[in-house]
Amino acid sequence: MNHSPEPEPFRLLAGADTSPVILHVPHSSRVIPQAVRTDIVLDDRALDLELDHITDSHTADIAAEAATRASVAPWRFVNGLSRLVVDPERFPDEREEMLAAGMGAVYTRTTHRERLRPDDFDGRPLIERWFHPYADAMRRAVQERLEAAGRAVIIDVHSYPTRALPYELHGDGSRPPICLGTDPFHTPAGLLAAAEKAFAGFGGTGLDSPFAGTYVPLEHYGRDARVGALMIEIRRDVYMTEPGGPAGPGLGALAAALAELVDAVGREG
Repeated sequence: MNHSPEPEPFRLLAGADTSPVILHVPHSSRVIPQAVRTDIVLDDRALDLELDHITDSHTADIAAEAATRASVAPWRFVNGLSRLVVDPERFPDEREEMLAAGMGAVYTRTTHRERLRPDDFDGRPLIERWFHPYADAMRRAVQERLEAAGRAVIIDVHSYPTRALPYELHGDGSRPPICLGTDPFHTPAGLLAAAEKAFAGFGGTGLDSPFAGTYVPLEHYGRDARVGALMIEIRRDVYMTEPGGPAGPGLGALAAALAELVDAVGREG
């Protein structure tokens, strides 16, 4: 793990002015600020293993390589902190279904449902310090794409383990090489079809299993159809050694497929 007293919480990496695409990489980092580490009850060895399981390793590299391969460079919004600090893709309140597993916006349980933080831990300071600034910066990034390109398309880049972990609420569903998470309002048919075509070479794509949905800033969610969204969930055995091991040759092939999708989205405009 990487402890840093003042880490960079997120980065918006510029693409082409005309690109509507934001590659969103929320779960690739293992960085935990020391002030946050002190409230995690796991010892260093156990925490390293938990990070192996919970981190979407190498997804930032997939997005970066895709950005260099794309004909029109997309924008990239990359989380600089581990999701064990806060998870920017959770609801920060009782709407979040993962609260049932102790994994709301601030996790209190591990992937194996063991204690991560004290039972009486108050996560509100972490929400204020890390969650809200991230959400606001992502909202601004989407708004800037709307103003510059007339539309915005958020493509989430995630990964998931080959075998279900105990924390998964829907782990008994299918686990295809590529899972495409969708939203009935923000995932148009053309975007989904382009993703299915781009990732056809990996042995099959599936919809919303084992993970479903997309990330859209709440200001735009369900209100602005100019904001498209799709989640790409890559089964980890496609490109890396599990858990938390090195990437293999599949990474380059995935980056090429993601670049194909980025280019297809750009042509739609």
